[in-house]
Amino acid sequence: MGMVFEDREEAGRRLAEALPQFREQPDTVLLGLARGGIPVAVAAAKVLHLPYGAVLVRKLGIPGHGETAFGALAYTAAVAAGGAAERAAEDAGGAASAEAGGPAPAGPGPETGGPEPGRIVRLLNRPLVERILENGVRQEWMDQVESRERDELLRRAETYPGGHLELHGKTVLLVDDGLATGATMRAAVEAVRSAGASRVVAAAPVGSIEAERSLSRVCDVLCLHLPGKFRAVGSFYRHFDQLTDDDAIGLLHGANA
Repeated sequence: MGMVFEDREEAGRRLAEALPQFREQPDTVLLGLARGGIPVAVAAAKVLHLPYGAVLVRKLGIPGHGETAFGALAYTAAVAAGGAAERAAEDAGGAASAEAGGPAPAGPGPETGGPEPGRIVRLLNRPLVERILENGVRQEWMDQVESRERDELLRRAETYPGGHLELHGKTVLLVDDGLATGATMRAAVEAVRSAGASRVVAAAPVGSIEAERSLSRVCDVLCLHLPGKFRAVGSFYRHFDQLTDDDAIGLLHGANA
């Protein structure tokens, strides 16, 4: 199988070792994709001596095959670690649509339409959606998935600690525990770009070749391990416990301790 990580914290430290150029760099912030990317980001940020927080994302899973994404949602206001929430969920009522052309789109990256911070970026893999519909999945089932995930995203926006990080003009390092399809990371890239980030780097300990190829069309990408045959992200970790909201919030509260 190749490279295997002990846990998310060890993966974050090893990821930081591959990003020495960002150590103590001004106007640079590190954001973990909630929830699994947060402990990776926290560990990396401690090595790199960078401020950190979280970007809230939700995968849109195919009905009946939830592990496969037909799209993703991302909240455009990054959550700062520590402090108190500043924006209520109703401020996130709007949405900006973006559509991905598939795992490795031939054209330029999706456009978000410039939503204000606190809105939701919606990114769809349109060719995959069309194939799903042709194979008997109903549009109403997919709408139900999106409605459920949107509600969960807004719940987390209310629940997770921190004011909104100012991303305008900054370099943003987006970190997840792994990139399977790259859908949620792609949505996160669009979200932080919409919030004004001047440069975006997507980083993960492990990823599929397809996800890395797709993301490299829209931002810089670093994956420590790109296996020829990609399995579930958790198969590349010895310890891969599911994180709860309390786990993630505890890590974010620890930023200013």
